[in-house]
Amino acid sequence: MATFTVTGSEDPFLHVSLRQGEKIYCESDAMVMMESALELKGKMSGGLGSALMRTFANGESFFQQHIEAVRGDGDCLLSPTLPGAMQVIDVGPQQYMLSDGAFVAATFGVDLKVRTQNVGNALFGQSGGFFITETAGSGQLAVSGFGSLFQLDVTAGKDVVIDNAHVVCWDSSLRYEISVATGGGGGLFSNLVNSVTSGEGMVLRFSGQGKVLICSRNRSSFVGWLSSQRKQ
Repeated sequence: MATFTVTGSEDPFLHVSLRQGEKIYCESDAMVMMESALELKGKMSGGLGSALMRTFANGESFFQQHIEAVRGDGDCLLSPTLPGAMQVIDVGPQQYMLSDGAFVAATFGVDLKVRTQNVGNALFGQSGGFFITETAGSGQLAVSGFGSLFQLDVTAGKDVVIDNAHVVCWDSSLRYEISVATGGGGGLFSNLVNSVTSGEGMVLRFSGQGKVLICSRNRSSFVGWLSSQRKQ
């Protein structure tokens, strides 16, 4: 099986080593360098329907890059679109849910499936709307987050609340629901108004047993800040 290694301390590369006949797939434009033994093709993984669903569900490109070692062993370097850290996750006994833009690359034993989520999470979340991506199969998966990454361990009876924009991926066995960061009374509309005026966003509440990977930066806030600077 192809081997994933994160290399570099700041804005790292994903170093992939493949033996002849092995292949991986990655997000469009992720490939930075590859040795001549490797071959790169742009493909719709899983066909037209699956490609469309992944694009709507997780903000992925319609076409993905497929890299295969066709002329012998070879290495390649991959990089995510946004600056920040990456982490390699072993998929198999444990499967994961992915937030928008988290996917970088996977070995061919890992499938990305799209499934529906409840109406509340779909309307107010940034994790794929009515659809969300979940892994299946076994192998290695590389994900990225804007800024630094940190792993949180959720334990039974001790829920964890995380700002929605900072969630990268989580164990699919965890239960989650989305709500407004502002608590207290007043109902949903009042809490939404308070959330907007106070600068707070939506949060995900996780319960059960498993891990959640979070990132330090908020992509939407950063884009908003860049836009405000250009107007000055």
